[in-house]
Amino acid sequence: MTHDPRPSGRRERKKAATRRGIADAALRMFRERGYESVGIREIAAEADVAVTTLFAHFPSKEALVFEQAAGFEARLIAAVTERSEGASVVGALHEEIGTLVQHCTTGDATGIWRMIDQSPELSTYAQVLELRYARAIAASIGSAPALATSEVAANTIARFAMAAFTLARQSADPRATLDESFRMIEAAWAAARPSQEK
Repeated sequence: MTHDPRPSGRRERKKAATRRGIADAALRMFRERGYESVGIREIAAEADVAVTTLFAHFPSKEALVFEQAAGFEARLIAAVTERSEGASVVGALHEEIGTLVQHCTTGDATGIWRMIDQSPELSTYAQVLELRYARAIAASIGSAPALATSEVAANTIARFAMAAFTLARQSADPRATLDESFRMIEAAWAAARPSQEK
């Protein structure tokens, strides 16, 4: 399942370009000087925008670091709600989170996540985001009539799935860690729904 992230329309494309320019400037400065050493006004000046424009695109300094993760929540929800007929919800989450882990552990993203892990402020923000994503996954599971599961089960599986993401992202062997985690998640899902379709 894929989603076209490209905005349609001239105005939307211009807004997206401005947002991307601000985020690029911020990350460049964070890499050069460290996250804590860079101020919002400096980022706005580097990106050649007003501070109010920066905040119109990003609600906080932390959000600048997570610009590339902006579509994660929608992708996780879609993994549940748009999975193919007969596909396991846990299998769909496993596949989508595997894609997200690969994104976070290759290329430029590795340096960004290293910076996040080394900053208490950014690490806390990442935890808040992951909890939000878990709630979104749980809501998607809970709203799917075919899954017919309890609120506790939906929330537990969603929390486990996001924990698997974090463990895999920080592992020396992300794929093996993710696969092992999801074997346990699959068992937990089966235990929560012994008489239901998986």
